[in-house]
Amino acid sequence: MEEARGRVTKDGIRIYEAADFDGMQAAGHCAARILDEVAALVEPGVTTGTLDDFIRNRVTELGATSATIGYRGYKHASCISVNHVVCHGIPGDKVLKDGDILNIDVTVILDGWFGDTSRMYVAGNLSRKAERLIQVTHDALMIGIEQVRPGNTFGDIGFAIQQYVEGHRMGVVRDFCGHGLGRVFHAPPNVLHYGRKGSGPMLEEGMFFTIEPMVNLGRPETKVLADDWTAVTRDKSLSAQFEHSVGVTSDGCEIFTLSPANRFHPTWG
Repeated sequence: MEEARGRVTKDGIRIYEAADFDGMQAAGHCAARILDEVAALVEPGVTTGTLDDFIRNRVTELGATSATIGYRGYKHASCISVNHVVCHGIPGDKVLKDGDILNIDVTVILDGWFGDTSRMYVAGNLSRKAERLIQVTHDALMIGIEQVRPGNTFGDIGFAIQQYVEGHRMGVVRDFCGHGLGRVFHAPPNVLHYGRKGSGPMLEEGMFFTIEPMVNLGRPETKVLADDWTAVTRDKSLSAQFEHSVGVTSDGCEIFTLSPANRFHPTWG
C-alpha cells in the first residue's frame, strides 16, 4: 500500500493533501452506494445474514475490498445492529420482524482508501418512538458536521451533538466514538459525541475522520455481549446511529459518504 502523505500534528492526527480528497470521495461513494442498494432487501422475514451476503458480493463487484472481513477476527462485510443493539451487531440467522429498526455499517477499501459509513433502516412499519429516535440521531450527526471547519475543536463537535440529543431527553453513548481514517481504518483522533466547547485538538484543513453518534431512547450506558463484539443498551432501550466520513476543507468540510440516491435517511426524505 502506498504510504500516506502529509504531516502529522502533535496530537498524532494526519493532515492529508488536497489530492487525497479524491481517493476518499471515491471510497466513500462506493460504501454509500452499497448502503443505497441494500435498502431494497430490508423487510420483515429477511435475515441479517442475507443482507450481509449481498453487501459482501457488492463490495467485490465494485472492485473494492471489505475492511471488516478479517479485522480482529471478524468474518463479515458489515455490522448490522437491530433495535437495542448499539453497534457491532454480527449478521447471521436473526430474522427481521415488522417494526424492527437496524443500523447497517459498511467500510470498504478502494485503491487503498477507506470509506466508512452507516445509516438506519426500518423493516415494515415504523413506530412513533422509533421514528423520533431515528430523526434525532440523524439530525445530531448533521449538527455535529456543521461544526467541522478550521479553527473549531473536536470538543465543539461533541458539545453540539450532546446538547441536541439531551435536549430531546435521549442518551448519547459514551463508550464508542468516531475516529480518524484515510489509508488506515482507525487512527487518531477519537471523535467523541459529547464534550465541552473549545476542548480537544483544533480542526485543520486536511483532517479525515468519522462522526457517528449513537443515541439511546433511554440511558447512555452499554454493555458488550459474550461474543466480544455486540454492544447493547444496558436498559434495553432502542438505539440508533448514523455515520459519515468527512474531510476538513479550507472553509468547512466535505462529506465523503453522501448517499448517491439521497437515501441516507430511511424515509428517503
